[in-house]
Amino acid sequence: MRAARALLRWSQQDLSDRCGVSVPSIKRLEAMEGELTAHLNTIRAIERSLVEAGVDFIPENGGGASVRLAKPKRI
Repeated sequence: MRAARALLRWSQQDLSDRCGVSVPSIKRLEAMEGELTAHLNTIRAIERSLVEAGVDFIPENGGGASVRLAKPKRI
């Protein structure tokens, strides 16, 4: 989550504003080691906001899970 925010150059407040999750909740989630544990609706709201902003989540493929910015869509 922190890496995705960094790609977008978003602060925790920016993410909070876009997904409706409180800044203290975002801080708590970012401080966790390993898989996030929170209400499913919270995780989905955060993920949806990041994906809509252009973040691709890359599943673990031997080198660990990761994020990247999606290529801009051509019109």
